Amino acid sequence: MESLALYYPVDHQKHYLYAHPERPERVEVIKEGLEEIGLWEKALHLDPFDLDHTFLKSVHDEEYLQILERASKKEQMLDQDTYTTQASWSLALNAAGGGAAITSAVWDRKAQTGFSLTRPPGHHATMKRGMGFCLINNIAVAAEYLVQYKKASKIAIIDLDLHHGNGTQDIFWNRSDICYISIHQAPFYPGTGALLDIGGKRGAGATMNLPIPGFSGDLAYLTLVNEIVIPYLDQQKPEIILISFGFDTHWRDPLGNMLVSGNGIFHIMNEIRSWTELNCSGKLAVLLEGGYDLEAGRNCGQAVGAALVNQSWSDPLGPALEEEENGWRDTLSRAKEIWNF
Repeated sequence: MESLALYYPVDHQKHYLYAHPERPERVEVIKEGLEEIGLWEKALHLDPFDLDHTFLKSVHDEEYLQILERASKKEQMLDQDTYTTQASWSLALNAAGGGAAITSAVWDRKAQTGFSLTRPPGHHATMKRGMGFCLINNIAVAAEYLVQYKKASKIAIIDLDLHHGNGTQDIFWNRSDICYISIHQAPFYPGTGALLDIGGKRGAGATMNLPIPGFSGDLAYLTLVNEIVIPYLDQQKPEIILISFGFDTHWRDPLGNMLVSGNGIFHIMNEIRSWTELNCSGKLAVLLEGGYDLEAGRNCGQAVGAALVNQSWSDPLGPALEEEENGWRDTLSRAKEIWNF
């Protein structure tokens, strides 16, 4: 079994809009960073799965898939933030297929862990619309693939992007077989993910939202992971952990102000990896979401990659210069009351 499986989105550079923050260089600097620490050449590299259209309709409505394909042919905007090119439809399918390939390899133990450089990103894409730079919800597709084709009965998705993954929450809101956990900046785009949003119908209790204010930083994330997320995982007992990881929490990122460092991400990942090794045979896969500063992307990609293979790593960018604030402690205390921790 290989230590790490990787997916690289071939030709992703064709999904591009001048001066847009969601740009091809995001993936290229992560690739360069993984090469620098010796992980790229050692990894198992996978091609994307060719996903059946009927299967895709179990994640996204048929009408939306048709809209996305037509918009791509005409290079139309889905909203004021979300662009398409003539290549975007096929690249979105490849990104979703790449995420499915990586998670399947981890599930089948062809690799201990996986890292999918999914681009275009996905976690804002709902059943019925693309938004927030996202076209197809890659991590939702990956999770659903494991349910339908690998007979997984319990999956946990941890969303560590700066923004709440409203699309992923939307898709699994009424289900109990897939838990969705999000730590995100609030108030902020897209305005969803309130503390009391815990799922609906059969999915009540399968959604956990931990909204925290900007300037929270490393201590906030490490504390929330250790004192809220891990106890919740202990209760839910997932068979595999999937992580939506956006590097826009980094202190250099231009779209947020969360003050997380690469070192903080490295330690967060180590905590989660250690849990998977003790509880679900180490089954852990990461899918890329946002992150818009290139040096931060290189830094965070190395942090994630090194943690996935339990390799030592030193953060060359260091911590944020601004002082972390403590407003997140209110979320911590309220979450403990809601979840009885």
